[in-house]
Amino acid sequence: MTMQVSKTIDATGKVALDAPIFDPVAFRLSDEQAAIIALAREIGQRVFAGRAATYDREAIFPTENYRDLHRVGLLGIAVPKKHGGLGANYQTYALAAAEIGRYCGATALTWNMHVCSTLWSGPLADDLDMDAEIRAEHERRRAVHYKHIVEDGAIYSQPFSEGGAAAAGGVAFGTEAKPVEGGWIVNGKKIFASLSGHADYYGVLCTEIEEGEKASRRNTLYLAIPAGSEGVSVVGDWDPLGMRGTVSRTLLFKDVFVPEDSALMPRGIYFQAAMRWPHMFLTLSPTYMGLAQAAYDFTVRYLRGEVAGMPPVKRRMYPTKQIAVAQMQIKLEQIKAIWFQAVTEARANPSKEQVLRAYAAQYSVMEGANELAALAIRTCGGQAMLRSLPLERIYRDSRCGSLMLPWTAELCLDRIGREALYETGETDD
Repeated sequence: MTMQVSKTIDATGKVALDAPIFDPVAFRLSDEQAAIIALAREIGQRVFAGRAATYDREAIFPTENYRDLHRVGLLGIAVPKKHGGLGANYQTYALAAAEIGRYCGATALTWNMHVCSTLWSGPLADDLDMDAEIRAEHERRRAVHYKHIVEDGAIYSQPFSEGGAAAAGGVAFGTEAKPVEGGWIVNGKKIFASLSGHADYYGVLCTEIEEGEKASRRNTLYLAIPAGSEGVSVVGDWDPLGMRGTVSRTLLFKDVFVPEDSALMPRGIYFQAAMRWPHMFLTLSPTYMGLAQAAYDFTVRYLRGEVAGMPPVKRRMYPTKQIAVAQMQIKLEQIKAIWFQAVTEARANPSKEQVLRAYAAQYSVMEGANELAALAIRTCGGQAMLRSLPLERIYRDSRCGSLMLPWTAELCLDRIGREALYETGETDD
């Protein structure tokens, strides 16, 4: 495997770090934010990039990368400082995840599923309404999960999709939790469940249903189910076009007992979050922001004759190549601008304009990353499609983004058009 980085060597003899996707000065980041994001960039470039081809080719989970994420503290990036984590907010996490995605898309995407268990139960939940008793109980429960992550290196996944409208927020989740003494009995399944067979806990969204009740989105629970629980199984193969290292096989839950302390959010809080904190569903996009940057980075290095392991042949003197790079630069800056604004605006109760911008940012990143990768292949030529180089993997991985629930490209277009033209409750009747 060849790490595709600049040939510049620093004083320590290591490959010099790439410039950040978002310059801390230009984008007004704090020193603490810049340090966390630089840590992600360094481990991504110097460690993860060299492993990415193997994970992709063999469709195996990046286990070694997770050990390294734990070693440097990034497994607990969004865990509050008082619980031993780095205490990163939403924006900081998003920018750090983009740097990881720049070097290994599968690691960044699965890391997102893990980090969301701490983002949602942490700073996001802190913005929501709970009475003092419920908040104290939530604090006690989440401290247990945070300890698993920070001290033990536990990995939490977030199986979401079920093959229907639930993941898009249209109906209640089909995976059901029946209340019993001391907890719940869970039955159901999740498809495209990233980290299947590799996570220590599955953060399962399911519908709590009392005997004789109808399923309701209001009764969504978010439960951390230990992977070794009786009744939990992983089935099916995993041989997709891209994001092969996510190992997103199907999870089955058959009469799984889940104790009350496994709740990652109190009753009713997930539904409140989905209504009041819509940017919680934008967290898949950092991976693709990183892939967009990676496609541009490779093109520049290839045309300058600076790709490691290849002859130093320059191709930058041709006007057609220069125009293509200019087009890529413009596209990349457009994506960066709207996406940075959207992740910076993430909060409870955003304005209508901010929600529309979040949809537009999601669409721009998910579609734009693949557009950049396609232009990169056309510009660099046939050699860029060799599997010994990262560009064809970037192309395949980037194609997956616009298909991912809950905000697919199609759903973003639908919601932008409808919500721009209608106010809440407005009809044509």
